[in-house]
Amino acid sequence: MLISKMAAEGGGKEMNEIKTQFTTREGVYKLLTHSEYSRPNRVPFNSQGSNPVKVSFVNVNDQSGNGDRICFNVGRELYFYIYKGVRKAADLSKPIDKRIYKGTQPTCHDFNHLTATAESVSLLVGFSAGQVQLIDPIKKETSKLFNEERLIDKSRVTCVKWVPGSESLFLVSHSSGNMYLYNVEHTCGTTAPHYQLLKQGENYSVHTCKSKSTRNPLLKWTVGEGALNEFAFSPDGKFLACVSQDGFLRVFNFDAVELHGTMKSYFGGLLCVCWSPDGKYIVAGGEDDLVTVWSFLDCRVIARGHGHKSWVSVVAFDHYTTSVEESDPMEFSGSDEEFQDQMIHFGRDRANSTQSRLSKRNSTDSRPVSVTYRFGSVGQDTQLCLWDLTEDILFPHLPLSRTRTHTNVMNATSPPAGGGGGATIITNASSNATNGNSGGNVPAVNSLSATLPRSNSLPHSAGNATTTAATATTTTTPTANSTNNKSGGGGIMDSAIATGVSKFATLSLHDRKERHHEKDHKRNHSMGHISSKSSDKLNLLTKNKTDPAKTLGTLLCPRMEDVPLLEPLICKKIAHERLTVLIFLEDCLVTACQEGFICTWARPGKVGLLSSQNQASSPSGTVV
Repeated sequence: MLISKMAAEGGGKEMNEIKTQFTTREGVYKLLTHSEYSRPNRVPFNSQGSNPVKVSFVNVNDQSGNGDRICFNVGRELYFYIYKGVRKAADLSKPIDKRIYKGTQPTCHDFNHLTATAESVSLLVGFSAGQVQLIDPIKKETSKLFNEERLIDKSRVTCVKWVPGSESLFLVSHSSGNMYLYNVEHTCGTTAPHYQLLKQGENYSVHTCKSKSTRNPLLKWTVGEGALNEFAFSPDGKFLACVSQDGFLRVFNFDAVELHGTMKSYFGGLLCVCWSPDGKYIVAGGEDDLVTVWSFLDCRVIARGHGHKSWVSVVAFDHYTTSVEESDPMEFSGSDEEFQDQMIHFGRDRANSTQSRLSKRNSTDSRPVSVTYRFGSVGQDTQLCLWDLTEDILFPHLPLSRTRTHTNVMNATSPPAGGGGGATIITNASSNATNGNSGGNVPAVNSLSATLPRSNSLPHSAGNATTTAATATTTTTPTANSTNNKSGGGGIMDSAIATGVSKFATLSLHDRKERHHEKDHKRNHSMGHISSKSSDKLNLLTKNKTDPAKTLGTLLCPRMEDVPLLEPLICKKIAHERLTVLIFLEDCLVTACQEGFICTWARPGKVGLLSSQNQASSPSGTVV
């Protein structure tokens, strides 16, 4: 196989060449052609009019040491395989389970990592006609079908995820702009549900289901305008980030059903969203061709990244390459336990960092440690971009500290989903900081000065595109008895009981366990908004449109020149069709395109086992 040269060195023909490797400071990432997953015939799928190819992973912890399983949808088909990753070549002739659907197509799916075993897994599958199916691809069983008669919602399912820490609760979003909370133990009823208002805020409302006996859905969220394209739970499961076709990122306290903050795209809809490993930052991408970094603690945009030439379909943080370096010794008086808490915390002290999994330290008299967050994005331009979010962007008003040792962020958190232990690739943030801005004093980000820090600086955009109409407020109207306290069954239950819905007290969102949550990113382009007629109270939701000119230039949507502009570390064309999947695993990263090919890219130094296996190939290239 020919390995492409750097695109920047080549001419027009080379720019369109599909890359099979790329280099970062960690080393060379290589495409493993023998680890490609697809339909068994390996024929490119005609993707016209079909839903995006999506991929989900789960580890079943079997005794063989190869417990990774992969699920992916292509058109009307759904496949479930043993995933061999960088270890062995893929065997497409032996799917564990294969399903072909008629009249509808799978659009998204999610495994329950809490309940997965070698004998059984619970897989939720959302469909283009609005239904959600619960299946066990190991036992080859279909246990339940939700919204079977489409009485709850008739629009496409855009995202489905298990509620972190729960064996029975799951959340489903639709292109109608609605989102529903289900319990696998409850039925959906034979008539259309009726709702009563639980909580209402600016451009969102939450309703409970009115019925004599508990039924699905337990809650109905109506969020923004147009399709709700994707949502993602924070690492601790307490917060929910939603991106919609109206161009807004909305972040909710999930248990308390309260709006925490919002952000507006530069223009067009937002299609994808993800959280940093510590829950401090959110990255969103969409139809403005940008990746936007939003601070959860400060509720503001801190950077944008420009590298894609078309819509951004998936964003994801690399838990294994995100790193933190400890600063110089600091003066401290206190217990050993408090000292340890101080040493592993990175960033500035924030009073409300309830979502952070890293211990906090008092940084009043000390400099912050050096931090590098790695995240990636893929788009309809068939390009993969990798980005580094460094300290000069995160803390522009402070000089970089002199670093001493390396500590990976994920060492202080639970292991990411997909199996494996702690992180193995640790980067050096100080020696590989951004070009020209490592160190030095920089104006505060909230200043409107044009001389803001830029990471691998790109030129300023010459012209600003128009923005879509949307609301420009971040305030909420919580009920008087709502609370953020998770102990004693607070949050949703307190709100529900306060509104007289005593039957809702059976719902518990607080039996959280050690979670292994796979961030499988979804996207949908449907722009229709379907309002339910089940209750007149749904009409209470106000949708006040704001002049786009008033949104641009505010904290909701800063102008391009008002925030740092990131340049990608790498930006490579890696497929013939639009990319729909990006997942970071311990030994590799996984991408997929609309033709139905799921590709494995070995991390530096992780290609050895498969290379040895490939030497046993027959002359025709088929692995023996």
